[in-house]
Amino acid sequence: MSEVFFYHLTRQPLDAILPTLLNKARGAGWRVAVRGVSADRMAWLDEKLWAVEGFLPHAQAGGPFDGEQPILLTTEASAANSPECIVSVDGADLAPEDIRAVTRAMILFDGNDPDAVAHARTQWKAVTEAKIAAKYWSQDSGDWQMKSEYKPD
Repeated sequence: MSEVFFYHLTRQPLDAILPTLLNKARGAGWRVAVRGVSADRMAWLDEKLWAVEGFLPHAQAGGPFDGEQPILLTTEASAANSPECIVSVDGADLAPEDIRAVTRAMILFDGNDPDAVAHARTQWKAVTEAKIAAKYWSQDSGDWQMKSEYKPD
């Protein structure tokens, strides 16, 4: 069954949190699609991921080997690498059918941006109305804590 984890970023920026989450997803054996809304932002994220300590194999969509990539950065709704995990950044939409097609979806949003918080609330509502399991994680206290959980009947 699919589930969605919402990550409310308040203490660390996206480029500090994302490598940890990607490593965990890869540790579970999943292929990952990181879905964003802007090609420029995906290029920026690509540079940041190459700069992390250790090797985090990934590529930007549009290359000849997209289908073989363990982690694919994309702005498209469909990822060529057949992911088991989708990570939404910068407000990229995930439809219920996108979520149901994977084991885990993650929605990362900037808790210091009121528009991002409002959009995440809209996404939470759509996910729970679609009866998809969801967990909301916050780092307000410094460590990640689950603040809310939705379990469908």
